[in-house]
Parts: sequence; C-alpha cells; structure tokens
Amino acid sequence: MKQKQKLILFLIAFISLSAYSQNIIRGVITEKSTGNPIPGVNVVIKGTSNGAVSDFDGNYTIEASIGETLVFSYIGFKNLEVVISESTLNIALEEDAATLDEVVIIGYGSASVKDLTGAIEKVTTEDFNPGAITSPEQLITGKTAGVNVIPPSGQPGQGGTISIRGGNSSLSANNSPLVVIDGVPIDQGTTGGNGVAALNSINPNDIESFVVLKDASSTAIYGSRASAGVILITTKSGNLSSPFKVQINTTGSIGMVQRTNDVLNAEQYRQVAVNSQNASLIVPLLGNIDTDWQDEIFQEALGTDSNITLTQGFGSTSYRVSLGYTTQEGLVKTSKFERSSASINLLQKLFDNSLSIDLNLRGALTQDDFANGGALGSASQFDPTQSVFSGSEEFGGYWEWLQPDGTPQPLSPRNPVALLQLLSNTAETERALGNIKFDYNAPFLEGLNANINLGFDYNEVNGVTNTPASSAAGFFSQGSVGDYGSIRRSTLIDAFLNYKKDIESLRSSIELTAGHTFQKFYRKNFNSNTPTVGTSVENSFETQNALESYVTRLRYSYDSRYLLTASYRSDGSSRFSEDNRWGNFFAGALAWNISEENFLKDSNTVSNLKLRLGYGQTGQQEIGVDFGYLPVYVNGADNQQYQLGNTFYNTVRPQGFDENIKWEESETYNIGLDYGFLNDRISGSIEYFTRETNDVLNLIPIPSGTNLTNQLTTNIGDLENSGFEFTITSDIIRKKDFNWNLSFNASYLTNKILKLNIVDDPSFIGVPTGFITGGIGNTVQIHRVGSPQRSFLLFKQVYDTDGRPLEGVYEDLNNDGVIDSGDLYVSENPAADYLFGLSSSASYKNWDLSFTMRASLGNYVYNNVASSTGNEFGLHSLGSNRNVHVSILETGFRNNQLLSDYYLEDASFLKMDNITLGYNFKDILKDDNIGLRLQLTMQNVFTITGYNGIDPEISGGIDNNFFPRPRNIVFGANMNF
Repeated sequence: MKQKQKLILFLIAFISLSAYSQNIIRGVITEKSTGNPIPGVNVVIKGTSNGAVSDFDGNYTIEASIGETLVFSYIGFKNLEVVISESTLNIALEEDAATLDEVVIIGYGSASVKDLTGAIEKVTTEDFNPGAITSPEQLITGKTAGVNVIPPSGQPGQGGTISIRGGNSSLSANNSPLVVIDGVPIDQGTTGGNGVAALNSINPNDIESFVVLKDASSTAIYGSRASAGVILITTKSGNLSSPFKVQINTTGSIGMVQRTNDVLNAEQYRQVAVNSQNASLIVPLLGNIDTDWQDEIFQEALGTDSNITLTQGFGSTSYRVSLGYTTQEGLVKTSKFERSSASINLLQKLFDNSLSIDLNLRGALTQDDFANGGALGSASQFDPTQSVFSGSEEFGGYWEWLQPDGTPQPLSPRNPVALLQLLSNTAETERALGNIKFDYNAPFLEGLNANINLGFDYNEVNGVTNTPASSAAGFFSQGSVGDYGSIRRSTLIDAFLNYKKDIESLRSSIELTAGHTFQKFYRKNFNSNTPTVGTSVENSFETQNALESYVTRLRYSYDSRYLLTASYRSDGSSRFSEDNRWGNFFAGALAWNISEENFLKDSNTVSNLKLRLGYGQTGQQEIGVDFGYLPVYVNGADNQQYQLGNTFYNTVRPQGFDENIKWEESETYNIGLDYGFLNDRISGSIEYFTRETNDVLNLIPIPSGTNLTNQLTTNIGDLENSGFEFTITSDIIRKKDFNWNLSFNASYLTNKILKLNIVDDPSFIGVPTGFITGGIGNTVQIHRVGSPQRSFLLFKQVYDTDGRPLEGVYEDLNNDGVIDSGDLYVSENPAADYLFGLSSSASYKNWDLSFTMRASLGNYVYNNVASSTGNEFGLHSLGSNRNVHVSILETGFRNNQLLSDYYLEDASFLKMDNITLGYNFKDILKDDNIGLRLQLTMQNVFTITGYNGIDPEISGGIDNNFFPRPRNIVFGANMNF
C-alpha cells in the first residue's frame, strides 16, 4: 500500500513539474542595427511545428518549456536560434545581405532580386496606397516609374487605366498590360480594353503584391500578349507556422465634389441672353428661378469597406479565409456600387514537403446602380432660370421643355434630376476566379521540379434598364424595359518542368524551364429591348478563341557576377489563319553584378551595382475580332429589314475580311543600371528603352469593290516608343523611435508613328480619330506618320491685340490665301512627356504619416465641354433655351469653333493623391497578441493645374462631360487578435 502511495505521489509531482515547466515565453523582436520592432517574424520551437508570429510592434508570445530552443526567422535577416532560459526573451535580428535579395515572382517561376536581368519592379502591401480603394490598380498609383495609372472616374466601382512605358504599342488592338492573378492570365477582352476593368471584382484587401514586368526580356515569356507589359498579381496566403489569427479591417468614407463644369449661373445667363443675336427667341422663355443644376445632381458620397480574415498553420497545412463587403455611393445621385467577396487559400505539404498543393478560390457578387450618363451633359446645358419641379404631376412632377400641345420637345435637353430619378440602370455581376497548383520536387533528381497549374475565370453580368412612359425621356417610345448582359469565361492548363543545378567546381548555377500552356476563352453578349407598345428586339453574339504555347527559358549565373537569361515562346492563336497562326518570340538579357567584383565586394559605400542589357520580341493578338481572316455573314441593321406579311425580318450580309491578318510584333531594347549605397539605405535604378512595333493593325479606307467593306483593319503600320526611367528610394532617417523613407520616380516617354500605309503615299494625311460632340462626325485627333499617336489636328487661332480670339479667323499656314483643311496642323497629344511620383512614409513611436504625390508634364486635353457649348448658338435650339460654357464671356463666339486650338489646353498637373495619419495602440487589453491601428486618410487632396476643366487627367485627351472624381475623407481601423 505504501508503495502505491509513493507511486501516486511521484506521478502527481512529476505531472506538476511538467505542467510547471510549460511557460508562456514572451518578448520583443527588433532590428539589431536600428532597434526598430519587426512584425511578422516566425517563431518556432525547434523540431516541432508549434509556432507564433510577432505582431505590429514586434511582440511575440509562445508556450514553451525552459531548455527548449526557439528559432526566429524573417526574410532579409539571419535566422537565430536561442535556448530558452527565462520567460522573457527579447531578440535582436541581424540583417543578412545574402537573404536581402527578396524572391520575386516572374513569368512561370521566381528569382531573387540579385539574379534579375530584366526591368522588373515589385510593389507590396507595405507600399500600397491607403484609403477608399475599390479597384486594385489604385493601390499602386504613382509607385512605379514608367507605369501610369489614370484613376477611374467618379462612377463608383469602375476601374482605371494602366499603361506601362506609354502603352502605345498599337493603334487598334489592346494597349493594356496583360494582368496575371496567381498564375492565371485574365481575359483582356474581359477588361474592356483598359486592362483593369475586370479587377473591380477583386477585393484589394486580398492582394499581397504587384510585380510589373516592363521590358521585353522579361515579358517575352508571355509572347503574344506582352507588348504592352505584364502585371503579375499575387494574393495573400496562409503561413504554415502561424497560430490562429483574426484580422478585421474596416473603413468609412465620405466623398465630395471638388469642381464642376464652369457654365453660366442664372444671372450671367440672363445678361448674355438679353445681348445675344437671338434675344427675341430666348428672353420670352426665361424663368425667374436661380437653379444650379450641377448642384442638384451631385451628392456627398458615403462608403464603407469591411473585411475579416482568418489564418492558421498546422506545420504541413495552412489556410487563409477572407470575407469582404464594400459599398460606395457615387458623386452623382442614384449611382452606387456594392461588392460582397470571399476568398480561400489552402496550402498542403505532402511527402516530406516534396509536394505542395496550393488552392486559391475567390468569388465576388457586385451590384451596380448606374446613374444616367446623360444627366451630366444635361446639368451643364439645362436653363439655370428654370425650376426642378413643375408643380404638376405630369412627367414625374419635373419641369421639362414642352411643345404647345403639352408634349415634350423631342430634341431638347431633359431635366437632369428627372433623368436620374425616373430612369434606372442596374447590373449584377458574378465573378469567380481560381486555380490549383501542384508543385513537386523530384526526390530522384535534386533540383528537378514539376509544376501544374489549372485555372479558371468566370464572369457573368446581368443588367436591366427601365425608361418609364411617364418620363419625358420615355414619352415618345411609350417607355421600355431592357435586358443586357454578358458571359465571359476562360480555362487554363499550364505544365512546366524546372531544373536548377549549382556547379560549385565551375562557380556556376544553371536553371532550365520548359513547359506547355493552353488557354481557351468564351464570350457572349446579349441584349433585348421591350417597349410598352411594339415588338421586343433581341440581339446576341457569342464567340471564342484559344491560345496554345510552348515555352523555354535558360538562366545562367557565373560566380554571382555574370548573369544570362534567354527565353523562347511559340504561340498559336485561333484568331489567325493556319498560315499566320504561329508566332515565335525570343528574348535575351545579360547582367553584370559589378558590386560582386573584388574591387567593390567589401565596399562599405556601394552595396549594389548591376548593369543590365536586354532584348526581346513580343506580340499582340488582342485584335478585337476572333475570325477576322474568315468570310462570314452578319445580321443587317434594324433599318435594313424586309417585310413578309406583317412581320419584319433582319437581313444577312457578308462582312469584310482580311485572310492575311497576322500578329503585331514588337522588338524592345533595354539598358538599365541598378544601384544601392550604404547597405541599400539609398537604392534605385536608371533605365533606357526603345521599342519598335511592326505590322501594326490599322483601320484604313480601301478602294470600292476590292472587299465587302469600304474600310478594313489590316497590318500596315510601324510605331516607335522610347524613354528614360529613374527611381530612387532612401531611408533618410532610421532610428529607434523615428524613421523616414522617401521614394521618387521619374519617366520621360515619347511615341511616334513611322508608317501607316503599305506603300509610301505623300498625299495620305493620316487616319482621323478622336470624335467630339457639337457636330456630326467631327474629329480633333489624327494618326499621322512622323507624329505621336492621337495627335491633335486643329486650326491655329488668331487673337486681337487684347488677346481675345477672333471668331472664324485662323492662320493660313500653307499661305495659299484660303483657310481650309490644308491649314489644320498637328499640335500636341494627350500623352505626357514626363511623369513623376513621390511617396513618403514617416513614423515616430506609435504615430505614422505617409503621402503620395504625382506630377504629369506635357499632356494636353481638348475641352469639348467648352467648344460644343461656349457660343451664342448654343443658347437656344429647337424651341428651348440651353446653358453655355462660361468661356463665352471671354470669346463672345456666336457659332461653334470646334476645330480651333483655343480649346486645346495644357493639362499638366501636380496632384497629392493621398495623405494618411495613423496610430498604433499598444498593450490593448494588456494582451500582446492584440493589435489595433486607427488611421485617417484624405484622397485626391489637391490638384495644381492650368487646365480649366473639371480634371486634367482625362484618358484619351478629350474632355466631354467627365464624371468627376471625389475628394474622399476616410477613417479606418485595423485589428488583429
């Protein structure tokens, strides 16, 4: 009995001691050189999968026993192993120059920064722009040299426009960069031609990084779709050693109108009307009200964005799940955007980590309420002396221009408030995007890796328009309901082998990549219109295309000093005939790591110096049609129907075609110098590039009878783009309590058209483009040999001695005594000559302050709002009065002067995109595992410009009733526990 008692007492003591030996180990992880806390450090008990991650302030907590060993690891720092001797263990990590070369995702692989040979730039979560971000491209605005992100208009939920190195690689095909999300190329048809419209269904909170491939030596691996550059987006994933964590982010915003179209107020309008040539028609129709119609259609736009993320790792398995909800009102009443999103990432390691299975799935449901676009123009033109409401119940109670019989004037502007409140246009978009990657490291041959990537992208839009018969806009059609939509889907299969071998005896390393990729696209558009009285009209169109490619790449390094990259891609596109179906794209790049040479290797000043030379061929197959090489029949227009009995049938007609249509091909040369000083406290790069595009597709007139059309898109042009880029980043101050980082980038970009005809024809003036309002078929831009794309073609205005423009008086530039089309001259273009970006981030203890600014020099905008309405002719038309642009007070123009360069304005600008003040709270609830950050952001802070319109940043260079961008004030809170 005593023996049993002793045994029980021994077991109790042993268990107690064991329990007692399990301590809560805590501490702070800092940077050894500065004392700054390091968030996100992995802390693992050696020999186990038990671990933790440091928080915003470097704090960590882990349950471990005295005598066990903790392993601390973080990218850019040396791993550190420490034996636990007490419950408080503060750690200082030392920078590791060998691991500071961050791994960067490149096409079909990855590489360290040190081994890169191309012009590649990475922007991560730490650098993203803050604020009310609804579309991912807004995260990198102003962050990268040579990358111009024109923000979306004020229509909520819309994407902006991205161009890389000018983006002028084509005249008629897609000029947007290829966007690849987690290895899945997004259908450039889906993007609507601007490269990013499809991204508005991707939750920005799920994005980890953007990698921009700028030169052809790095983009050629994507061959047929890479002429305008490539953007690789990597989304966030779980961490194998992460404990269960919850992150909650929420923001609330309010947006305000900065500027409206400068039109006459009621008092000015009455004065101009009385003195006008048509005073007898205008004055009797004047009202006695003072209405600011633009003020009536705009509102303060409220928005919210909330996200919750769950992550956890189990040693060989991790997951990340996120849910998001965004709602954003537009500045124009009745416009609104809502998005509900969800994503899941699962990572599984098998067979002693030889096999990795990475699953990414994300979906979104967006609801758009589109404001009637006609309300913007109507608010600028509607008579400011009339009231919003009529006092009667007709036409929804809104005041309208009526005929003597009480029916609406058919060609008069409509009450802008009525257009918003009585007409509707809503759409629902379902988006699903995902992929699964199998990555296998072969155990039988070290360095051999097999990778299979299966991906899909599905996008479905369903919209409804409603124009009630009770509205003035729907009176003559007796109202209608319309349905419209589209389905776009793509599937992807990638299969690649990668072999990497270090040959120590030769001080060399070699990496070979080879693979096959196939992607298929399907697109369908449909619409119908059902009038209250009459027959429903339905139209639909569906098409498909596919790409098949074979890819190889060689990467070689000698002694980490001399680097070589060579790649080849063979692309087959179903958009071309069998004779022109396959295109071959080569690329090569050399790099010299000068800082690895003996005379610099031990330098305390120069930490990085690398010279890069690159050449590459890329293509363009986004030509707008899938079967342009085939003779096909299409439905005729509605006014070309034939009658059989009481039924009308659409005709069918042959469509023009070019059986020899082929790729656009580009050749690009790049030279770059990467530099870093003082352990990369100062770093950056200098680049020069030149790109020539051949066989450019262009729409040209053709002789009658030679085809089934009078205009045909065919390969006849050559283009040239070139430029310089400069970036510099500096940790100006790096102290324990105070840090300040400043980044600056600058770009100089030019483009020129070299050829537009199959044969030289001195009489060929070029291809008109840039349609404007104020007349029928008027254009103000042209593609002309020797000039930049979309150059403005206008008359040179003559002014009197007081600087006042003389109506209808232009310079006779060809000195023939007659003012005609021969006197139109090329004057400027919409593309900026210089682009600048400046970003600053500073922190003092728990406070931080950051901002981003941009500047654009040499971009011009044609003010079509002023040119189409800034004259007396616009005061009255077809029985109704109309407001006009305030420029009439300066010009006194009686009639339209649409082709006068008086309306062409220098739209150079300096913008502060955002400024953010934040505070990190410590010791919330006395628990080191809980972090809280509050921040206040202002977006679109100010714009300094000489342009007289609403906004100088107009994609395409023609300002015509632009949907204004809001100034947002955003309050945000981020919490981790």
